[in-house]
Amino acid sequence: MTEPLLAGDYLLRPLVPTDAPAMAAAVRESMASLVQWMPWAHAAYDEADALAWIAACATARAHATAHEFGIFDRDGQHYVGAAGLNQFNRANGFCNLGYWVRAAARRQGAGLAAIRALARFAFDGLGQTRVEIVVADGNLSSLALARKAGAVHECLARNRLSLHGRPVPAHVLSLVPATS
Repeated sequence: MTEPLLAGDYLLRPLVPTDAPAMAAAVRESMASLVQWMPWAHAAYDEADALAWIAACATARAHATAHEFGIFDRDGQHYVGAAGLNQFNRANGFCNLGYWVRAAARRQGAGLAAIRALARFAFDGLGQTRVEIVVADGNLSSLALARKAGAVHECLARNRLSLHGRPVPAHVLSLVPATS
């Protein structure tokens, strides 16, 4: 099992089935902003949806195809959001980093702390040489957060993501290990 990651005032830890009620409530609370950018978000998101995601994360972790975490307050109890590393390109040593923070916890540092902790984990723990953050065009808050975390904007790629069944342009940003 992946160890929890300390992230400033937050803790990133793998989700467990008992997190499903809190996760489902956070998704529903945040629906107004999630539904436009996260194809999996829907108004009736419930504990069964959360349990399915938690099970998929455990399987992906076991196969080392993704490392998804819940973002919690430092005590590991209050669910704040989720973040993870996925879409590993083993031949070239890079992966994708994604995140979302529940509406009631935005602009309090959780997303920034999660990005920084996951980048350290990707570089130091997983040996990655590049972490990409791909943000749909128009998702200004996620784009601003990626930039605040130090990600370098590389391009606006045409048809880079599929949202609600249609291709959309997306900003590609990257983090690389510090050189010294």
